[in-house]
Amino acid sequence: MTSVILNYAKKIKETLPPTKKPTQNLSNAMKFKTSLDYLARIVTIGVTILFAAIIIAQILILKDNYSSISIFTIAALLLLYFGTYAYRPVSYMLTDNEVIIHRPLFDKKIARSEIKSVEQLVNGELKWAIRTFGVGGLFGYFGRFAKGNIGSMIWYATRRDKAVLIKTTSNQNIIVTPDDYEKFVAELRR
Repeated sequence: MTSVILNYAKKIKETLPPTKKPTQNLSNAMKFKTSLDYLARIVTIGVTILFAAIIIAQILILKDNYSSISIFTIAALLLLYFGTYAYRPVSYMLTDNEVIIHRPLFDKKIARSEIKSVEQLVNGELKWAIRTFGVGGLFGYFGRFAKGNIGSMIWYATRRDKAVLIKTTSNQNIIVTPDDYEKFVAELRR
C-alpha cells in the first residue's frame, strides 16, 4: 500500500509542467541542513507506532471479514502520514536570487527581492504560538501558525527554539529553522 502511494505521488509530480530552470549560478548556492528537535522526534516516533498499530489492527479485522471502515481507516492513515512526510522541510538553500525550502514533493521558493527583513528568534520567542492549520510535530512544524506579537505565520520548521523570521513585501511572516541559523541570517542579509 505504501509503495502504491509513493508511486502515485511520483506520477503526479511527473505530470506537472516542468518548472523553470534557474538562470542563476548555483555554484554560489549555500545549503543549510535542518534537524528535528526533541519534541518533533518524540511525536514522529509516537505517531508512527500508533499508526502502525492501528493499521495492523485494521488488517487483522479485514482477515476475518470485509469492512469498508477498515479499508477507509487504512487509506486515511497512510494518506495522512505520507502526505505529511512529503511536505516536511528537508533543507534550505540560499542562492543569489532565492531562498529555497527543499521538501520531498514540492520546493517552496522565496525571491530575495521580496524579502523585507530577516530576524533571529531564539529563547522561546515562538513559545505559545497557536497552530491554526498545519502540522505540530510529525516530521516537524509546518503550515499556518499565529502569535500575538508576530501575527499570522507560515512555518517550514523542524524545531521551535532557534528560528529565523523572514518578512516579505507581501506581508507574509515565514519561519525557517536551519541548524546554523546565525550563518543563514548573515548570508541572507548580504
